[in-house]
Amino acid sequence: MFFHKKESIHAVKVDEANPRFAQLLLEQFGGATGELSAALQYWVQSFHVENPAIKDMLQDIAIEEFGHLEMVGKLIEMHTKNTDQTEAYKSTLFAIRGMGPHFLDSQGNTWTASYLNEGGDVVRDLRANIAAEGGARQTYEELIKLATDEGTKQTLVHLLTREVSHTQMFMKALDSLGKLSEPLFGNIQPDETVALYYNLSTDGDGKDQRGPWNSEPTFQYVSNPLEMVMSAK
Repeated sequence: MFFHKKESIHAVKVDEANPRFAQLLLEQFGGATGELSAALQYWVQSFHVENPAIKDMLQDIAIEEFGHLEMVGKLIEMHTKNTDQTEAYKSTLFAIRGMGPHFLDSQGNTWTASYLNEGGDVVRDLRANIAAEGGARQTYEELIKLATDEGTKQTLVHLLTREVSHTQMFMKALDSLGKLSEPLFGNIQPDETVALYYNLSTDGDGKDQRGPWNSEPTFQYVSNPLEMVMSAK
């Protein structure tokens, strides 16, 4: 059961309509990193989560994302309203589609369920969600740089802020499962190569870069994987 409140958590205001910027905003309505994708992804993930607290979190965030979709839709509507006779409007996707939001990204590609990343495992899904929030935050950051009025910018900053909040929530949920920094999950144990780092690229000067991602105690550095393969024959 859903109840819709007409009041937004954050008031949406546009000081000056700009249909060209509205086309860019479509990225967060019908694009891969947009609010529709996030809302559906988290909502569907919640169906298979057995942990009641994490299920509740996913549903709360999903519903907030639907609210964000409404905010982005309102921004697009305000940026295209009463501008249909302008040259700026005629140069955009709205000249064909009409004013307001559409299930398109900024380049005119239609929204697709292939944008969604869910796989029936809570650890996998939470990690996918962190990546999704990172992608959305990057898109909002670029939109804020290009924002043409202060009212729009304030809404976009709020939306970016909530992406950060959601990232922290997903990280805390992973941590509560003991999986924030633990790469192993599932039922099948990896083979003996799990602790090997293969050196398969070198700098132009022939030097190899080393760091905690290829060093003991976690990893055994294989300087020349070809030699290892040959010796195993």
